[in-house]
Amino acid sequence: MTRVAFIGAGSVVFTRQLVADLLRFPELADVTFALHDLDPDRLAVAEGTAKRLNEQLGTHATVVATLDRREALAGADFVINMIQVGGIDATIKDLRIPAGYGLRQTIGDTTGVGGVFRALRTFPALTALTADMREVCPDAWLLNYTNPMAMNVWWASVVAPEIKTVGLCHSVYWTAHDLAELVGVPLEETHYRAAGVNHQAWLLEWTHQGRDLYPLLRERIAAEPELERRVRVEIFRRIGYYPTETSEHSSEYLSWFLRSDEQIARFRIEPLQYIGISQGNVAEFETAKVLLAGTDPFPVEGGAAEYAPQVIHSIVTGTPREIHGNVVNNGLIDNLPAGAVVEVPCLVDASGLRPVPMGALPPQCAAQNRPYLSVAELTIEAARRGDPRLVRQAVLMDPNASSTLRPEQIWEMCDDLVAAHGDLLPEALRQPLPASGL
Repeated sequence: MTRVAFIGAGSVVFTRQLVADLLRFPELADVTFALHDLDPDRLAVAEGTAKRLNEQLGTHATVVATLDRREALAGADFVINMIQVGGIDATIKDLRIPAGYGLRQTIGDTTGVGGVFRALRTFPALTALTADMREVCPDAWLLNYTNPMAMNVWWASVVAPEIKTVGLCHSVYWTAHDLAELVGVPLEETHYRAAGVNHQAWLLEWTHQGRDLYPLLRERIAAEPELERRVRVEIFRRIGYYPTETSEHSSEYLSWFLRSDEQIARFRIEPLQYIGISQGNVAEFETAKVLLAGTDPFPVEGGAAEYAPQVIHSIVTGTPREIHGNVVNNGLIDNLPAGAVVEVPCLVDASGLRPVPMGALPPQCAAQNRPYLSVAELTIEAARRGDPRLVRQAVLMDPNASSTLRPEQIWEMCDDLVAAHGDLLPEALRQPLPASGL
């Protein structure tokens, strides 16, 4: 019997969708869900939700819930990681403190100052999680959803290289889905492959019945001038390949957009957007509690767009699939650094998951990816060495931060964030540094 451990199961809406997607596969109808969270109230709602879905779908899964992570992991075949260290309070600090310095972010969970500090809070938890896996489920797959994706998978490769780890994100799928809708072709009739880094991969292959769809996309954009007021369309126009993350999120990976009010208005960007999204997630938890107290069926989206259920089903049943995953760059993209974490197509079947080597990216795409990977590399090194100076240098390398703030402001802002996050950060990184940099 397949055992799937959910770490951070208190993300109840996401847990609900993954449980439903898994149970829709007949071969997984008797799966065991082992749910873990540090918050007993959220864990109780996640447990009740999984049990209600099991009844609702007429399946015969086993659902166990525990505050003990090792108990949840014991004997697991797959471990789905979706923790958020510090919760919404830490997220708001990551956004509001930089905003006080004039540094604008939209989501702030993947790169830039928000991504750096979220990573530094998450790394200790990942270290502990993989250490437990090494002891109680060493052969399990770690399927990571927690952001910052590239940094977290990279960190796992440093502290637990023997654990089979892949980062899963739906941005490539939804990009292909939405673009197919925009140009008026059925998604299931298209072929697409992307490569790069998470949230900044590039749609390199995109065809319909053998026909390149990029000319059709250019025609569609030319016919509707308002589309040119979207960040992703501007990136596409300048780079020549479409990026695989939303315009709001893409805006904070480059120096082009958030540094001026004029650009923000032109490209219809909403700074601090993730605060509202996070507050909405809290509201969804309250809604889930109300649903659980009643008898109405739980709403779940149709299909199985999320990759984790597909990966699990393919490995368990041998059904071949191709997804996009975040994995260590061992000869996968020639002109990005070896050892970094890249996003590429991956073949999945009973033998496991095999990344597809993609050769060299178009040089302009690789050039755009490298600053992102520099921020990630310095963050990894800051945590590995316990060096607070490298934390500041990671933020200094971020195009958005360096286009907006002077170096001494970056140092001061990082001091404020260190103080605000306190013991959520590794002790060695809590030391303030003089703004002079000396």
